[in-house]
Amino acid sequence: GYRVSLQGNFFGRNHTYITFPEYNPRRHIKLDPPLNIQSNVTASKCRIWWSVPWYLVEILQYELQYKEYSTSWEIALNKTPPSSLPQIEIEATELRSGIAYIARVRCKVSENEDSYHSQWSEWSQTTVFQRAGVPKLSEKILNTRTMQFLFIPLSFGTLLYLFWSCKLSQKASPALTFPRQLLSFSHSIICTMGILR
Repeated sequence: GYRVSLQGNFFGRNHTYITFPEYNPRRHIKLDPPLNIQSNVTASKCRIWWSVPWYLVEILQYELQYKEYSTSWEIALNKTPPSSLPQIEIEATELRSGIAYIARVRCKVSENEDSYHSQWSEWSQTTVFQRAGVPKLSEKILNTRTMQFLFIPLSFGTLLYLFWSCKLSQKASPALTFPRQLLSFSHSIICTMGILR
């Protein structure tokens, strides 16, 4: 341990002030901020990781801040990693699609550590990430594929219906039956297209 005192000349007299009678450096550490913060975004989550000296990994705790790029840090959200590993994951549901985000991290010695004690480090440099927007065309593509799969069998069934109806109705009035069946077929196609949309 150390004894820390301040000396100065005040009003023509020398004075000594004892600041810390027993100062232990390992109880008053301020670490350097984490380095090389990076991010990677997938459809389900955003993974953020950073670097610290290997010999400190097991005794550190971290705090991550992230926010929309265009907003102030004063309204940033905070997250604490569940372990001492220098990484954290943010679920995609916590992020707005198409919006750029920025994140930073700081560290200190874990509260569970008895040998050392520290205050929070300064904030690290930042990393920028963005959740991919859900393409609006996906629903149209899905509807188009559904229409392709359903249109052919429905059309085939309608043609079979027309064929048998025409065959059975030939004795009555062939000249009038065919236009009616054609009109019925056209109406069925229009109704089918409307349902599929």
